[in-house]
Amino acid sequence: MEGIFWLAVILVMSIIEIATLGLTTIWFAGGALVAFLAYLLGAGLAVQALLFVVVSVVLLAATRPLAVKFFNKDREKTNAESLIGKQAVVLEGVDNLKAQGLVCVNGQEWTARAVDGIAIPKGAQVEIVDISGVKLLVKEKKDLLQ
Repeated sequence: MEGIFWLAVILVMSIIEIATLGLTTIWFAGGALVAFLAYLLGAGLAVQALLFVVVSVVLLAATRPLAVKFFNKDREKTNAESLIGKQAVVLEGVDNLKAQGLVCVNGQEWTARAVDGIAIPKGAQVEIVDISGVKLLVKEKKDLLQ
């Protein structure tokens, strides 16, 4: 009976993983597989349960960060986060004290604030450092020859 239980856990966890592709339940399927192997070797229920918990936690802690990094390496930034690191042109001077600033990037106008708090004049080139709500946080691109 225990063997059927562990096979069912493996099956259910695998189906959930296939359906979600979220790297959330595969670790428990691995733990259930080890528990099933322990059952086949004649281990008692307590040992099987302990192996299930220990192996699942170890797999989760040791391999999930690597798996997430591996599977997300080709993930492309989308929407607004893709603007970080890009260049923009100041259309309206950026002045945090006056709550003013407008930049153009990829043909779109965005409100902007300076990350360092220093005013940036109209026409200046800026680099987008971050996004806060609907405002781009920018820093002025200084000419390397200066």
